[in-house]
Amino acid sequence: MSGPILVVGLSNVGDAVLTTPVLNALHEQFPGAPIDIVADRRSAGVYESCPFRRKVFHKEKRAPLRGLPRLLGELRRERYDLVVDLRTDFLAYLVRAKRRLPKWRARPYGAHAVERHMGVIAALHGARPLPPVAVWPRPEDRQFAAAALPAEGRWLGVGPGAHWPPKIWPARRFVELLAEVRSAFTGVVLFGDAADAGAAAEIAAASPLPCVDLCGRTSLLQAAAALQRCAAFLGNDSGLGHLAAGVGTPTLTLFGPGDPARYRPWGPRAAWIEAPGRELGQLRADTVAAAVLAAAGKSER
Repeated sequence: MSGPILVVGLSNVGDAVLTTPVLNALHEQFPGAPIDIVADRRSAGVYESCPFRRKVFHKEKRAPLRGLPRLLGELRRERYDLVVDLRTDFLAYLVRAKRRLPKWRARPYGAHAVERHMGVIAALHGARPLPPVAVWPRPEDRQFAAAALPAEGRWLGVGPGAHWPPKIWPARRFVELLAEVRSAFTGVVLFGDAADAGAAAEIAAASPLPCVDLCGRTSLLQAAAALQRCAAFLGNDSGLGHLAAGVGTPTLTLFGPGDPARYRPWGPRAAWIEAPGRELGQLRADTVAAAVLAAAGKSER
């Protein structure tokens, strides 16, 4: 197969990162085939610098009929050798293609989202090991990160936010944790979007370590490049942990509500803690501190 491939991806940032093993597997099997991707604008940055993607088509959720007529008009101008639909059970059949692998025909390798996504291409991938997740910062993203974070020292990345309040560990607990681990790190890098600025400011004001606040100040790939410079990353169940795993940084994710068996960051350096009773307010700082130090101990940064 050397003609183009279309992969229909997912909408949230973390979910998009968890689809990248499918992209890696397809590229490994068909290295000469360009890959087009359907993505939401909020997660499209994950794929922006993927070295083997050709085009990114945006699905506009707020457009009439969720943007499907416009999207189909764009997609039907192309003719694909293969369509892999990780998102719906029908879109693959509305696109011109020689072969279609829709979600409903998946043969999952396991319960995790990566194993389920890879199950969509099980007929192609077979029994080979599942690829890792990947995020591809560009040289200019690494330049941004180098300017934001001095090379010397060991930085702890912290993501204090999430898109649902029950998934957020209280800011005061992050401060308590920093007091527990202060001897292991040079400073703290706060990651998130503009909505996380309040929690980040609260942590920075009380932190026993110097803080660099990047909340609301980075693109996805700039955040990924900065995460790559961290010795470890600690965060709530959000896309940041997946970005950290995508650049190989040891990551610890805090789960209250949510299912780590299915949605934890993917990779050998990704760890997680489940809060007692699934309530993050019940999770002790010293418990998390021990896990952070264990994760950072796996890092050479």
